[in-house]
This record gives sequence, C-alpha cells and structure tokens, in this order.
Amino acid sequence: MDTFPTSERAQVLILGDMRLLPSAVALALMAPTLLAQRPATNLDFEDGKPGQAPKGWFAPPAARCRVEIMENAKSGKQSVRLTKPDGGPRRPGNLMQTIDATPYRGKTVRLRGAVRIERNQDFARLWMRVDRAGGKRGFLGNSALIRSREWTYFEIVGNVAADANRIAFGLILFGQVAWLDDVSLVVGAPIAKPQPAKELTRRGRNNLVAFARLFGYVRHFHPSDEAAATDWDAFAVKGVRAVEGAKNATELAKALSELFAPIAPTVRVFPSGRRPARAKSWNGDSTKVLAWLHHGFGAGNPQSPYRSERVSTGELPDPDTPFRARLAGGVSCEVPLSVYANDKGTLPKAHYQPKAVPAGFTGDDRGTRLADVVVLWNILQHFYPYFDVVGTKWEQQLPRALDAAASDKDAAAFQVTLSKLVAKLHDGHGNVLHESVNRSVGLPLAFGWIENDLVITQIANTAQEFDIKPGDVVIALDGTPSKRKIAEIEEKTSGATPGFVRFAATRALPFEVGTDKVSLLIKRGDGEARKVEVMPERRPYRMAEKRPDKIAELKPGIYYVDLGRIDDGEFKAALDELAKAKGVVFDMRGYPARLSTIVLAHLIDKPIESARWMIPIVKKPDRDGMQFSRSGWPVQPLTPKLTGKIAFVTDARAISYAETYMGMVEHYELGAIVGQTTAGTNGNINPVMLPGGYRVIWTGMKVLKHDGSRHHGVGIKPTVPVERTIAGVRAGRDEFLEAALRVVSK
Repeated sequence: MDTFPTSERAQVLILGDMRLLPSAVALALMAPTLLAQRPATNLDFEDGKPGQAPKGWFAPPAARCRVEIMENAKSGKQSVRLTKPDGGPRRPGNLMQTIDATPYRGKTVRLRGAVRIERNQDFARLWMRVDRAGGKRGFLGNSALIRSREWTYFEIVGNVAADANRIAFGLILFGQVAWLDDVSLVVGAPIAKPQPAKELTRRGRNNLVAFARLFGYVRHFHPSDEAAATDWDAFAVKGVRAVEGAKNATELAKALSELFAPIAPTVRVFPSGRRPARAKSWNGDSTKVLAWLHHGFGAGNPQSPYRSERVSTGELPDPDTPFRARLAGGVSCEVPLSVYANDKGTLPKAHYQPKAVPAGFTGDDRGTRLADVVVLWNILQHFYPYFDVVGTKWEQQLPRALDAAASDKDAAAFQVTLSKLVAKLHDGHGNVLHESVNRSVGLPLAFGWIENDLVITQIANTAQEFDIKPGDVVIALDGTPSKRKIAEIEEKTSGATPGFVRFAATRALPFEVGTDKVSLLIKRGDGEARKVEVMPERRPYRMAEKRPDKIAELKPGIYYVDLGRIDDGEFKAALDELAKAKGVVFDMRGYPARLSTIVLAHLIDKPIESARWMIPIVKKPDRDGMQFSRSGWPVQPLTPKLTGKIAFVTDARAISYAETYMGMVEHYELGAIVGQTTAGTNGNINPVMLPGGYRVIWTGMKVLKHDGSRHHGVGIKPTVPVERTIAGVRAGRDEFLEAALRVVSK
C-alpha cells in the first residue's frame, strides 16, 4: 500500500490510510472546462476512420488514455475504445466533450450511452456536469457502475440551470479497456418547481421516521434482486413525499407497504400489535439462500477497501425468520435478512424495472432535503464504527435533522443542517461539501485560540495597510463576541478531540464572515480596545506559516525536516547529512502528502507495523454484532539508520496518515513527541454523494492503537507538551520548534 496526497479540509477528497480513487463524480470535477460553444457532435462515432481519435471528443492529457475508433459497434458500424496501458498511471481514463448549454437551459436532459468493459477487473461510469455562469457549479452526476462485458445501455438525467453555459459529459474508465457507442443527449421537460419549506407536524415527523427506519433495513439488509437494482436516491425522494401525509398508523402501514412491495415483496409492514399471518416460504429443491455481507459501506467502487456483496455461503439468516422492529408512528415491520433464490434470481419475483435518476434533485427542494437526511442517517446508523466511543445518541438525531431539513429555506441552509448532523459523529474527517459554501473569499488573516483568547496569528501582505499585528486579541467580530462566534462554528464542525474542533473552527473563521467589510474589536497588550474594519478578499485557502526551509541545518549538526513539504526523493538526497547529524527535528504539523514511510524505515533496525486498521463486518441492522477484519502496514528497516537524537513536532493538525506515522513513533518510541495532541482521527474515509450535490465525508473504518486501546478521540499525546503564547506570536517565535530543538540539542 502506498501513501497519497490530500487537499484542504474544505475540499478534501482523500484522507485515509490506503489509496482511495475518487469517484467518477470527483473525476468529472477535475475534467477541464472548455470555452467552445457548439452542439453535441459525433455521438455515434461514425465520423472518422478506425484507429483514429473520434472527431468532437477528447481525452484530457492528465488521463493518459488512448482513444480510437473501432469497427466493433453496438449500433451502426463504429464505436470508440478507451485503453490505458498496463503499469500506467493510476489516474482513470476519461473521454469527454463539452457543448453549449443554451438549448437545454431550464430543462431536464438525459445522457444515454451503450458501454461495455473488456476484463472482469475493469469498470466504468458515464458522467455529466453542468457549468453555470460565474464559475458556479450546476448538476453533477454519474451512472451506475458499469461492470458488464456485454453492450449495455446506461443513462443519467439531470437539470440544466437557467444560467448554464456549458454541459460536459463523457465516460470514465477505471481499469484498462472500455468501449462506448450510441450516445444520445435528449432534452426533456422543464425543471419542476422546488417544493417550498414547511414545518413538519408531529404526525408527519413520525411518518418520516418510520419510513427512514424501514428504508435502511430494506436498502442495506434485504437482498432481493429488485432491492439491489433500486436507485435509492430517487426512491428516498419518492418515499418521503408519499408517506408524510398519512393520518394514522393504518394509513402509514398501507403507504409503506405499497412503496416497498415492488422491491421487497416479502417485507411486511403493519400497525403495531396486529402482526400479520406468516408469509409463504419459497424454499425448494433448487433454491439457495442469499444475504448481504458488508465490509464497511460499499458504495460500488472496486478500488475502495469497502464493499458490499450478496453471498450464498457461510452462516446466513433464515429467510423464514425475519428481522422484526418497531418503526415509529404506530407501525412495525418484518424484514427478511435473507431470501431464497434459484437460477433465475431471488424469490418471489416482483418485476421491478429500475429507472434513471429523475431530475429535480436540489437542496432548494424540501423533498430532496428530507430524502438526504433519510439516506445519510441510515448509512451512518448501520456502518459508522465509532458510536461505541463518541457517546452520541444517534437515534435522537433523526427527527431533529428531519425537522430542520423541512424548514430550511434553501440549499445553503441545508448544508448547515447536514454539517450539524455530521458534527454529532465527532469525526475529524467529517465534512459536508456543497457548491453553496464559498471558501474562495475570506479575511486576509489567520487566527488561533491561544491562552483562551482569539488571536490573530498571521496577516496577508494585502492586509498590511490595516493597523493589525500578529498577537492582537480579537474581542468581537461585527459585534458578536469572539467566543460566541467560535462556538457557532464549532456546532457545525466535526472533530474527535476538542483541540481539533477548536483548530478547525479558527481556520474556518475567515470564511464565515461574508463578503462585506468586517468590524473587528481588537486589543493589543494592555492597550484599550479599538475597532478596525477589514475587507474580505479572494486569496488562497491557507497562508503558509513561517518555517525554515523544508530541509535545513539550523545549527551545527542539528537538522530540521518538514514532513509536510518533502517527498521521498528529497529525503533520500539528504540522507547522508542526516545520518551524521547529532539531532533531527521532524515537523509533523500538517500532512505528509508526498511521503511514504521511508523516514520511519531509517529510524529502526527491525521491522515494525502500523496501528490496527479495522474494517466493519456488518450482517445485521443497527450495528448488531458488528465485527471487524484487521489489517495494517509493515515497515522494513533501511540503512543508514539515523542515530542522532530525534524529535517530532506535532499538533491537532496531524490527522489520518499523519497519525499513522505518529502512532508508530509513539509505540516504538522512535523519538520525543513535542507539541500538542493530534486530531484523534484515523482510517480510510468513505465519501457519500447525496441528491442535490452534497458530498459527505466520514471515517468508514476503526483504528486502534498497537496495544488494542482506543485511538479515536485520544490521538497521539506529546511527551513534551507545548502551548503557544500570545507573547510568542507577537515576537514571531515558533515555540514548538524551539522546544524540539532543545530536546535534540541536549
């Protein structure tokens, strides 16, 4: 397993300890945006000769994918083949074109194409993206996972905003070879008007809670063919609209039964206390039993460590002894956790026909918001591995989130609702990303929480005109006391340790003030408080802290190495000098995005291993009987071994892979640990895309320390604790580095 890069918290795609390839949606985001304004062209690939690239289409250079017309076709005479060489870059291939969106504005549009893959280990997805005026993002979606070696049609349906200027679409290839043919882009009906906000009644809330609980049981644990083929996003939107208005338990049971019968014909829903007659058994001489086996929440990416599969071997539940549960609103359910199947599929057949995702998914729509809560709450309810340690009563969060989602006025307000829900996970990876969140404009300042005060720690060059200096204490922002402002941000900030939550909140603060002038009430030293007005501006997400060169000899025989800025090659180039050093300070205040475990390999003389990575094994609802499969990284020693005194500087920014590093430093005592406790969050993330374009990130695996004790919320504690001081900020000192230098210089 290798290391991998990451991005800032507000834009994170990858934050785990094993490589996780982005989804097709993420890759579509990375695809270049062209300025060409033209209609769709050569969708049947008949324009061109075999062996040539298809006219009107292109493969982004970063994809490094060969694209050529072939005579093997689904329709007509020609198709196109995408090929990536064996041993080539791991970035997936991408074939795309970009067209003028004007003819499609204000309407739905359907992208359809015939696709097949070449090898069983290959897979692909159709994708489509709508670009809006002013750089705004519109619809972004991808098809179901394409794993068939036979020509099969797949499609995506999305909305084209009234201000859209471009539509980009294409095929993403994960693996070596895929084929595409007979593409069509068809305009549909005008976009439906979003359902307006409206408070839930008590009855409506109970109806939705009942639907949500049954939704999770059937989606994740009822293994019928129809359920496995269901578009659960669309089903959730349909379901919340269908059940909310039920007036009593009898109506609710009827509405739920009608919804789920086409996909789960053996599921029973009934008013509590009126248990139905025993269902017919479909057992026979030629039948077998199928049940779901989840290794974490498997979202369909074969490159992910998480996967969900229907299995017919092992210890399986009895199809004739269903799981029983009280839902809400006076109804209960019986859900078989396994089903009988023959060579034609699961029994009984319900003749369900899956359809493309319908348009209208937007955070401005009440039904979409309610459906998002249902989908997300269930994924976390059944698969989040840390509820046993974080202390959250997750069942209580469902009605609260539904109440807020129903009343949210728009997509931006709902992003806050989802963020507050995810914050209850107390997960340092936890985050909700959406186009409504603007992180490109903010105050040209950086803040820290020091000596129980909000302190300005850095000033951008563009802010030198203001009478502000590092070390100034901020008492209030636009009249809101600093402590209250930080508390408001922390309420929607997910983190496993108080230190990480406070760090994340202060880093987010510059972007939580809008785009108008901000009045700061500041105090310097013993002086009087005074007001300063600062204008937000466009700037990079984070100002770089002042540190030494990434590899530097700070005094004779004493070296500094910034693990967040170097790569393996740079470390190897410095090895001869580092091996002769009397002391080395390694800076882990950040993320070693470009670095393998090579540094650790030169600090040991016998093999070591990482902490315990534990993927949940889930067979039953509500995490009942959750077990774990264990894995980890070995690190073999390399020469020369560094023999000088070693210190690692760290703080709450060290998260995930950085904590894998620091966990080995802690357990094997590879050096002094100087600074503050790390983030207390490790393990591969498991991103989820929700209707309306909300990307939710959470930790899908449990990590334990080497001795089996808890890491989540504990982190790596320093052997030499250090706290920043306001005086140190004013003097421009790096008090963490100073302490580490004292350790290695003794």
